[in-house]
Amino acid sequence: MSADAQVWRGGWLNRLVARPGFQSWASRFPLTRGQARRDGAALFDIVQGFVKSQVLMALVELDVFRRLRAGPMEAERLARALDLPEDRAHALLQAGAAMGLLKRRRDGSFALARQGAALMGVPGLEAMICHHRAFYRDLEDPVALLRQPDRTELSQFWPYVFGARGDVPEDVAQTYSALMADSQTLVAEDTLRAVSLRGVTHLMDVGGGTGAFLRAAGRASPGLQMTLFDLPQVVPAATRTFSDAGLTGRVRIESGSFREDPLPRGADAISLVRVLYDHADSTVQALLEKVFDALPPGGRLIVSEPMGGGERPDLSGDVYFAFYTMAMQTGRARSAEDIGQMCRAAGFTDIQSPRPARPYVTRVLTAVRPG
Repeated sequence: MSADAQVWRGGWLNRLVARPGFQSWASRFPLTRGQARRDGAALFDIVQGFVKSQVLMALVELDVFRRLRAGPMEAERLARALDLPEDRAHALLQAGAAMGLLKRRRDGSFALARQGAALMGVPGLEAMICHHRAFYRDLEDPVALLRQPDRTELSQFWPYVFGARGDVPEDVAQTYSALMADSQTLVAEDTLRAVSLRGVTHLMDVGGGTGAFLRAAGRASPGLQMTLFDLPQVVPAATRTFSDAGLTGRVRIESGSFREDPLPRGADAISLVRVLYDHADSTVQALLEKVFDALPPGGRLIVSEPMGGGERPDLSGDVYFAFYTMAMQTGRARSAEDIGQMCRAAGFTDIQSPRPARPYVTRVLTAVRPG
């Protein structure tokens, strides 16, 4: 079938499916009712998604998961502990059970389900859920967000990404670094599974925050020498990270801004972990050119961050991270193809992006400075 014929057929079918009368018929006709019900359930799950996210927020803020980790509890007892009316506490617990985070037992009590337990085991996830209050406010009017407002909640929370230096308050820097360090644990795991550091003698992590990625890389490669390059405000926390991990003798910390300062030389591999999607294309292109200049011939670039799906749209990259970066008012969730094109423009070759294990955690792209 030709492409034009496929477009015509698809358009005709969509016009038919969009008719309310067809939906009513399809939900009753034996050959179509199964698909119609699945489509309806999937659509309703999208419609109710904002309620599910707010139920999750309540469960986290009220510390329900930790309360139930010790064992099942009745709604009445939990209501007293949560300072909620019993019927409202019961509604929250029922919702948590319907979402698969809790489970209702035969005696009417509630217990922690496997997914609820898994949520507690993801470093930084509960803190990120609580932090979403700012994101929710930006999404209150999504059309206004799409029309580029002058100010958003997230842009005020993350002043770090706009290249500030001495004017970043220490408590803001600590909040940023703590959230990033918690989430970086999973990112580091998936990055090091996707990329071998075999043959690398010196790894420099640019924008590496408190050093979560280098700590994981240092443990995975005992002979590896490392450099952390980031703003001066994160140096004290990074120093503690490497001291606690026993890596002080293998890591050099260089403070500076990759926007304004040249990158240190001497590394044969440079990593950019959750850096590019925080910034506009012009900043990213300039940074990639700086990385190219800082690497020796044969040196490797490692990019690791959430990415859009490009020709195959991805739920995490093209929904969550796309709108998160939009609310930050800087950067975007680029596809691996987009980043690859920017790497080529900077001079890199041999660009590869292996299939990610968990795209909602990170995707990895590697490139080489030719000899």
